[in-house]
Amino acid sequence: MEWASSLGPERLPLPSLHRGKWEVVTSISACEMLLFLVRRRLALPFSTLHPPAATAAAAASTSPPHSSLDAAAVLETLSLYTNDWRRALDFFHWSASPAGGNLPPTAATLARAVDILGKHFEFPLATSLLLSHHDPARGDPAFLRPALRALLNRLAAANLVDDAVRAFESTAASIGLRDEASFHLLIDALCDNRRVDEADHLCFGKDPPPFPLSTKTHNLLLRGWAKTRAWARLRQLWFDMDNRGVAKDLHSYSIYMDALAKSGKPWKAFKIFKEMKQKGVPIDVVAYNTAIHAVGLAQGVDSAVRLHRQMVDAGCKPNTATFNAIVKLFCKEGRFKEGYAFVQQMHRAGCEPNVLTYHCFFQYLSRPQEVLGLFEKMLERGCQPRMDTYVMLIKRFGRWGFLRPVFIVWKAMEEHGLSPDAFAYNALIDALLQKGMVDLARKYDEEMLEKGLSPKPRKELGTKLLEAESDSDNVLNGVL
Repeated sequence: MEWASSLGPERLPLPSLHRGKWEVVTSISACEMLLFLVRRRLALPFSTLHPPAATAAAAASTSPPHSSLDAAAVLETLSLYTNDWRRALDFFHWSASPAGGNLPPTAATLARAVDILGKHFEFPLATSLLLSHHDPARGDPAFLRPALRALLNRLAAANLVDDAVRAFESTAASIGLRDEASFHLLIDALCDNRRVDEADHLCFGKDPPPFPLSTKTHNLLLRGWAKTRAWARLRQLWFDMDNRGVAKDLHSYSIYMDALAKSGKPWKAFKIFKEMKQKGVPIDVVAYNTAIHAVGLAQGVDSAVRLHRQMVDAGCKPNTATFNAIVKLFCKEGRFKEGYAFVQQMHRAGCEPNVLTYHCFFQYLSRPQEVLGLFEKMLERGCQPRMDTYVMLIKRFGRWGFLRPVFIVWKAMEEHGLSPDAFAYNALIDALLQKGMVDLARKYDEEMLEKGLSPKPRKELGTKLLEAESDSDNVLNGVL
């Protein structure tokens, strides 16, 4: 428990946020205040609960260029606006305008803006934004590849497979990016969003295929079948690689090992690991991490610790994911003291605990007070929770029937500048309804609707699912 009780220096006091109660500081523009707070990872300079549509643009238009604005600050600010695409787009344009931030977009900031638009199904806007940054004078169009990846991924996530293919065939071609690398982006996007049958058809449905089917292509499909838990299709593709004469690389083995472990056959995964060593396949930290996870499931955490020692002896340096895998196994077996002690080894190895390290403990600790104390230490340490961290904690405290820690977590989320998403709102509303606080639950339910988020239908609130518009029409008509 030493690690849990001494996680770091004192936390700077955070400003108290009250709903709709912000002091107006006339000497500092809204955007200057925004950047000031972003750099300290505190809060937004306006309430996230009642967002006026044009606030960011109006403030940005009157503020002088900020000397300390950089791409990292733009990325972080856009991340705060993932649930408000209008403000995100306003800020993106302001940051690039001569009268605003005067900072040309980078590949990462453009991709983030396209991703946010795609998240809200604003695909015509996302495509227009991507095309507007195509500059033939630049020569190499690879600058736009991350944004193309974001567009393809969001189209696939929305199950708009035909539009994703059209984006590759038309949009990518118009900016000089219809090549094998972009084809792999399309296959990756489809597989990542469980449209593996369509990805498989794109690869093997035409003779000849649009591009040579390399080891990387097969690895993407292997990962897709693993994600959809289609173990029979994955195993068939694994043997087809041999029949087609496609060489298996380190990534192929790592994906197959991980799939075997997740399919309830961790002993087979460890057998594949031994096969890799016998064949002389160079083993990296990712393969070791997968093997550690597999042997831990098959034989227990003590065997995972032994393999970790073998990894170090072999000269392969563990990373944070290595330690997280073992810490999670300790927590799963209820051996929390040993888990905390192993985190101390992380420090000695030069690895800092990340948000997933804390998730290991949050997931398995059974005492609310201990979970809340560790969450506070997490903030003191400077490890920034993710949205799924907040959702996990709200759900756990809600199931336990403790509302006070629920609101502590909710307040911390707002103070750190994260705009609640639908999962966070629904978790909070469920916790409130469980305690019979119907009026307050209805207030947050209405707030969700104001933000354009979709609440769950609840009998207690008298709500029902709104009829969504059909997505059968091609949303990119007139744009592609």
